[in-house]
Amino acid sequence: MTDTAPPDPAAPRLAARGAHLAYDRRTVSRSIDAEVREGSFTVIVGPNACGKSTLLRAFARLLAPRAGTVLLDGRDLARVPAKEAARTVGLLPQSSTAPEGITVAELVSRGRYPHQGMFRQWSQADREAVASALAQTDLVELGDVPVDELSGGQRQRVWVAMALAQQTSVLLLDEPTTFLDVAHQYDLLDLFARLHEQGTTVVAVLHDLAQAARYATDLIVMSDGDVVATGTPADVLTAELVERVFDLPCLVVPDPVTGTPLVVPRRRR
Repeated sequence: MTDTAPPDPAAPRLAARGAHLAYDRRTVSRSIDAEVREGSFTVIVGPNACGKSTLLRAFARLLAPRAGTVLLDGRDLARVPAKEAARTVGLLPQSSTAPEGITVAELVSRGRYPHQGMFRQWSQADREAVASALAQTDLVELGDVPVDELSGGQRQRVWVAMALAQQTSVLLLDEPTTFLDVAHQYDLLDLFARLHEQGTTVVAVLHDLAQAARYATDLIVMSDGDVVATGTPADVLTAELVERVFDLPCLVVPDPVTGTPLVVPRRRR
């Protein structure tokens, strides 16, 4: 059964309410509550295997909760028509495999699938969306190159471009800076920040707390499958929280460039 009710403008863009998230017999979160504000740049942080990517997969409709609900604009995400959900929420997964021999432009073009239909095939709008995505990720000159000939960092940018071509109003990013050198990491995060400024709601899983604090409007801090803190980086990132959640004694000082919280580890004996 699908839910054809209109979105609730007063509801969070995404929310988990008492969601039990599990893979086969392995439970990750028993009753998690989390929400993403409309127009926010929300970053999910936490130690390895704490449930960050699992929550993102639930928001992407790739993992159905066994109890509780996941909501998109106040509607049960599981009941939103699949193509409507795909036109609203885009996902850059942690790792992906491209079909053998497919070129960069062909793979990026697949981001337009949710906009196709029986009576709407490839259009000028599709061509413009793909061209824009290639330009934003500096891939124009590689459009005809097979994806399997690219470096790991270049392949990551191709998957980013495919997500951008989808032109969704919500963009989910699972460790988007994987395989990238530090300069390209910040180039990519700056791109996501520009999309956020243009109105896209961005949700990212990041490991680097300095990057999370610099780019996020909202943080969701997770530990052992549950949310332990939410709020702005300035409110959430304290030395006490970092030591409790990450087992890392530290100082938290203002970043000399941005003024956002900067975690400085103390010497570990």
